[in-house]
Amino acid sequence: MEPDMIRDTSAQDRAVTPPSGHRRRGLLAKAAIGAAAVVALVLLVMGWSSSDRSVSAARVRIADVTQGTFVRDVAVEGRVVAAVSPTLYAPVGGTITLTAQAGATVKRGDVLAKIDSPELTNELAREQSTLASLEAEVGRQRITARQASLLTRRTTDEAELALTTAQRELQRAERGHGLGVVSEVDLLAARDAVRSAEIRLSHARSDNGLAQQSTAFDLTTRERALERQSLVVADLQRRVEDLQIRAPVDGIVGTVSVTDRAVVVANAPLVTVVDLSRLEVELEAPETYADDLGIGMSADVRIGSVQAPGKISAISPEVVASRVRVRVAFEGEQPAGLRQNQRVNARILIDERADTLMLPRGPFIEAQGGRTAWVVEDGVAVRRPIRLGTASVTHVEVLEGLAVGESVVIAGTDTFDDAERVQLND
Repeated sequence: MEPDMIRDTSAQDRAVTPPSGHRRRGLLAKAAIGAAAVVALVLLVMGWSSSDRSVSAARVRIADVTQGTFVRDVAVEGRVVAAVSPTLYAPVGGTITLTAQAGATVKRGDVLAKIDSPELTNELAREQSTLASLEAEVGRQRITARQASLLTRRTTDEAELALTTAQRELQRAERGHGLGVVSEVDLLAARDAVRSAEIRLSHARSDNGLAQQSTAFDLTTRERALERQSLVVADLQRRVEDLQIRAPVDGIVGTVSVTDRAVVVANAPLVTVVDLSRLEVELEAPETYADDLGIGMSADVRIGSVQAPGKISAISPEVVASRVRVRVAFEGEQPAGLRQNQRVNARILIDERADTLMLPRGPFIEAQGGRTAWVVEDGVAVRRPIRLGTASVTHVEVLEGLAVGESVVIAGTDTFDDAERVQLND
């Protein structure tokens, strides 16, 4: 007996014929999909056929042309320097003794070194002795002038007294002559005596004036000599005081150019004092910007994560190694924690122009010399002649050949091989 088998439903199935309208709609849908694929393939083939090269869009960088304020600037490097860092020199030759070492903190007026100069100290002692002699001589001359003045004054007083006596004798002679007891001869003699006394008084007064002028001139001459000698001594005292080398500003001792107990010559550099309270930035700008830089231009100094504004305070008149040195002074308070010779980066703002077409900077500037660019049109980079202007740290000025909103390949054009049209594939 055969085992029981499970029966399928094949005996119950029945073929159904679809309606004729439904079959036509399916065929039309398939035909539309096929036509779209053919059109896309044709467009793709046409794009490829009209392009000289095909490059992946991921290998290039594209930027849009914009219009706005173009800031022309230059990025430079530099270092922090002291605005005030005087170097002290030896006023005379001698043996030096150092009282402060490099790195020491000093105040204004502190003694940094001493110079022993026997020649200068001996010269000061000699001139001080001469000054003392002149002071004594001037004192004696003043006494002599007073004595001469008293002598001439006495002579004048005696002449005045003789004139008064002669005038009284003349009065008695005139009265006696009127009474007939004095002769004419005695009257004339009395008159002559008065006249003689007047002449002596006049000469005494003149001699008094001349004597006073003479003694005044002698005294003035000696006083002038004393003043001159006082100036000589004061100058020597100043030079001797300068043998103590003092700090001109508050700060730290920077460079010590001599060793302790060494013999130095006049005008030899000794010590440099750095004023850390007044720091500036010394930048080295490329020579090509030498004519564009000017005093008072703004500069942004970046010190680590801190950005500080400043202005150009000085420009070197010479070019060294194709670089121009520029001093920038901080505006307002200087950043805290600055150190001498600390390296910094800065951006000097040279010019600002409104309503300017510009593009971000990219390798295409150097690769094509700023004469051509590839403008992206419907996924195809088309080569176009352009003219660029000045460049800043981030942007370049567009003078001709581009319009606002156009997209330009600014990086990756080295793979284009000077092709006129390049297809950019996704």
